[in-house]
Amino acid sequence: MKTLFIAEHNNQTLRSSSFHALSAAKELDSTVDMLVIGYQCSKVVEEAQKLALVNKILLADKENYKDQLAENSAVLINEIAKDYDYIIIPSTTFGKNLLPRVAALLDVAMFTDVIKIVSEDTFQRPIYAGNAIETIKSEDKIKLLAIRTTSFNATNISETTNCEVEMLNQDIPNTLSSFVSQDLTKSARPELSDAKIVISGGRGLKTAENFKLLEKLADKYGAALGASRAAVDAGFAPNDYQVGQTGKVVAPDLYIAIGISGAIQHLAGIKDSKVIVAINNDPEAPIFKSANYGIVGDLFGALKEFDSE
Repeated sequence: MKTLFIAEHNNQTLRSSSFHALSAAKELDSTVDMLVIGYQCSKVVEEAQKLALVNKILLADKENYKDQLAENSAVLINEIAKDYDYIIIPSTTFGKNLLPRVAALLDVAMFTDVIKIVSEDTFQRPIYAGNAIETIKSEDKIKLLAIRTTSFNATNISETTNCEVEMLNQDIPNTLSSFVSQDLTKSARPELSDAKIVISGGRGLKTAENFKLLEKLADKYGAALGASRAAVDAGFAPNDYQVGQTGKVVAPDLYIAIGISGAIQHLAGIKDSKVIVAINNDPEAPIFKSANYGIVGDLFGALKEFDSE
């Protein structure tokens, strides 16, 4: 069996999501080829060549692929997919944008947020905001899987590995969409999906100014900063801070929820955290049912206690 793994990168380095999702391919006991779509991305290839699981790298390095837009990337994948039994991609914004187009072109089903490989044709994924686990058996010739990265450990890097690189000649223009701009939040803090400690704030912080109190705490503990959907909708934090089913799924060693009530969609994004600490003035807040430790009281007083230690 053969697997085509679609790498997520920024033309300079592989995203951490790629290291985790790639581990799912190991459980399929198949030969893995990695597809790198981008422009002037030789550094990505050098990094990918050190991954022990990768048999061969397929490189589509053309200016038309610079922004890795789904419209022409999906057409490229469709042209080479016939040689593979599986197509795997991280279940991130990148993956969820690209894979549906690939599925439509190949006329096969796709499965997102896969958390377990049961067998070569059977997989598991959470449904109903993580309250149930669905077991799916696919009879499609090509199986399309978007992997929940928090469910798999990162694949190993081997300095001795130096796999073959095959250049792809397809240069497919994008006539359906164009890249305009992006506005990224720059921070020296860890990425949400990689952080060992995540501190998240919710609507209980009341104002955007109060939300900034978490920044000092996050810097002190080397934590990533997150937010509930309510806090993002209220303008307390940027959209890329959002944690939950409609945001980023995290699985840190320690998750601290400050002023977050615990909506189902938020809990679905943090359920794999090893330890959850909740601070809320409402003793009936749903977050306490999922928390390992809870503090009922004024969150601003609790923040002062954290900061004084």
